[in-house]
Amino acid sequence: MVNLKHQITSVCLILTTIFTLTSCFNKTKEPQKEEIEKTVYASEVIPFFEHWKLILGDGSNAGIANAFEQKDFFYTTKEGDTNWVVYKAPNAGDTHGTSNNTRTELAQAKKWYPNTPAKLTATLKVMNVSATGDARVAASHAVVVGQIHSADGHENEPLKIFYKKFPGHTKGSVFWHYEINTAGEDNAGRWDFSTAVWGNDFSVIGTDADSYPEEPIEGIALGEEFSYEIEVKDGMMYLKFMSEGHDTKTFTKNLVSSEYTTTADIPKQTQALFVPIGQDGVERPNAYADEGLFFKLGCYNQTNGKSPEVNKNWCSGAETHGGDIQKQYADGNYAEVWFKTATIAVSDAAISNDGYFAKND
Repeated sequence: MVNLKHQITSVCLILTTIFTLTSCFNKTKEPQKEEIEKTVYASEVIPFFEHWKLILGDGSNAGIANAFEQKDFFYTTKEGDTNWVVYKAPNAGDTHGTSNNTRTELAQAKKWYPNTPAKLTATLKVMNVSATGDARVAASHAVVVGQIHSADGHENEPLKIFYKKFPGHTKGSVFWHYEINTAGEDNAGRWDFSTAVWGNDFSVIGTDADSYPEEPIEGIALGEEFSYEIEVKDGMMYLKFMSEGHDTKTFTKNLVSSEYTTTADIPKQTQALFVPIGQDGVERPNAYADEGLFFKLGCYNQTNGKSPEVNKNWCSGAETHGGDIQKQYADGNYAEVWFKTATIAVSDAAISNDGYFAKND
């Protein structure tokens, strides 16, 4: 009996010790459940960042953006069960290269030629465009969400995909631009030709600084998803735009044989928008045939604080708070774009694009 009592007492002591240790262990572990949630990086949401270098809204090149975030310009956010990659750019700040505008944008680390295959796809939604800007300036209240850019020559852009929404409107417009690859050494005469996808093209502007045209009937709202596909092969560019509840739109453009080689070829839209300010050039016959091209993707804010007297198409006269980024963010003077998915594919013939970054960083 003594032995049995001793054994029972020992078991009780062991159980008491285990319970006490378990309780202490739980008490020390409990606060760990309240630790800050693990950062989800953009490269975990869209795993293709080894193909790009990231330009930030302060003009700096962040390089390959794997496991990278910068809370002012580039980070992820979660909406329901979906992670999105956020690109954000103020109306004013330091810019990259010779641009008037800030951008938080990926630039492809390799370049390719238009006779070789290349493809970029993306699904996104625009969350904000600038709250201010002269309505007579075509670029006001707009953001570019995808591009093809030349790495050579004048470094012009055979493709820019825009979203633009005027203040007070529910719906904005999606349109795309082709910029001529200007003949000769002087690129001052370059111009864009704009094509509407949903809503209006670039040329639809206000009658004065604070008046706006009619809202587009077939437009895209802020926060409404749409997708684009850009495919280049055999010198041709094929575009496809998709959004639920909207007609799918497709376009084709020759990148190696120009249709704008004489003054008589300049479209009426260009004659009205660009020729009056001296941008009246013509394009070289082979367009972009001999130049290395590369994709860009992100948030290239088209609104800036420069006076419209400098250029009535591109200088918005918008609020910039002297370049104070946080003040611009606080009152809507910025562009913000969220990407959900994206893919890129280029041929093995693509080569390093380091020369472009060396010139512009």
